[in-house]
Order: sequence, then C-alpha cells, then structure tokens
Amino acid sequence: MQITIVTPTYNEAENLPKLVSALFALPRTLPSMGTNGAGLPLDLRLLVVDDNSPDGTGQVADELAKTHPGRVSVLHRPGKLGLGTAYLDGFKRVLDEGADAVVQMDADFSHDPKALVEMAKRLANADLVTGSRYVKGGSVDERWPLWRKGLSAFANFYARTILGLPMRDVTTGYRMWRREALTKMPLERIRSSGYVFLVEMAYLAHSLGLRIAESPIYFSDRRWGKSKMSFRIQMEAALRVWQVRWTYRDLKKR
Repeated sequence: MQITIVTPTYNEAENLPKLVSALFALPRTLPSMGTNGAGLPLDLRLLVVDDNSPDGTGQVADELAKTHPGRVSVLHRPGKLGLGTAYLDGFKRVLDEGADAVVQMDADFSHDPKALVEMAKRLANADLVTGSRYVKGGSVDERWPLWRKGLSAFANFYARTILGLPMRDVTTGYRMWRREALTKMPLERIRSSGYVFLVEMAYLAHSLGLRIAESPIYFSDRRWGKSKMSFRIQMEAALRVWQVRWTYRDLKKR
C-alpha cells in the first residue's frame, strides 16, 4: 500500500529533517487484522509542497530528497499561495504518481507521525480517516490556554451544526484519504485557500456519501518554530462556513 504524505511548508527548515526521520522510522508493515498473520506492506512517501520559504525550507527538502530517493519529493511554488492550493497541487502530483492513499499532515509535529499506523488500519473500512481531537481517546495540548481550547471546541461545534456534519472534529488538518475517495471529489470547485479549506473538504466528503472514520489523536503545540495560527485566522474560517454551505447547495446528501 503506497501512502504518500502531502506536507505544505513555509519556514519549516528546522522541523522538516526531524519529521522525515520520524516518518521513516515507522513500521514498514501494517499489523494484521485477520487470522492469516500476514501484515500489509506499507510504502510510505513524502511530498513537500514549499511556498518559497525564506528560511531555506525548500533547499532542505531538496537535500532530503537526495538522501531518500524515491521516498521524498519536493514541489516548489513561487510564494505563499494558501494552504488549500498547496494541498490541491500536492494531491494532483501524488495521484498522478500512483498513491493508494494520501495523507494531509502538518510539518510542525502537532500531528504525531505514529498516529498514521492506526489511521491506516481504519482506512480498511473507510474512505477518509481523520485524526480527531474530540472523540474518545483524543485530546489537545494541556499547555493550551483556556481561551484557545474554548475557541477550538466552539469552532468545531459551529461548523458541525451549520453544515450538519457527523464528525466530532471538523477542522482537523490530519487526514488520510483513499485514492478512490479523492478522485470522486470535485476538487476543481474548491476555492478556499486558508484553513476553511479543511471544513470545505470535510463537507464535500460527507455530501458525497463517503465513509468517514475518526481516529483519536493528541494534538500537540508545535515543538519548534513559530505557529501560523491566529485568532483572526480561526474566526475568518468560522465565518466562511456559511459560504461553504451556499456554494454546494446543489449537492444532494446521501
């Protein structure tokens, strides 16, 4: 099973080598869920989508690609073009290269690489598996201030209610898609470039009747570097939920 992780980067030169080491330290075989004792071989790959980071992330990614030929590749873009377009460009590249499953993942270790193993197991019975902070077993960084925990919980409740989504964590950026699921999505219709892109993708998946499973994760604050998330960004995403609902009013939920 070829699983390709798409990781958008901007000023992640410090994090990227550590992320590659952590990813390629994962088991190369998925534990068996049947009775024959045979596990599923995992071919784990990484595509870095770099938006011309001034800290040299793109150059670091190129060196990692040389060190890990066939496992690490780089897509260079001319500047900050938005999270949504970074993922859409990445999806096209890895689907063209034959990925069986595609992962959305941050480069800052807020998404624990070890969680990929459980997510891959759950993909056997789902089209999309999300890393969820708000299901049993999931949690957020204990160092988060109360206001941030409250804002995150409210944003999810808000989007979930307006869009009628069954997911507990609508805004999670840690996701694993079956190839067939992504190819069914009308990606050409997506216009979101910021974090509301995550909500839009979740709504589309649900509206198209895709099977969605949630896998508990611990969401940690980034270990190195500076966070790009702000109160303004989160509030903008929440307000644009209504736009998502209006844009896809023609889709019949199944």
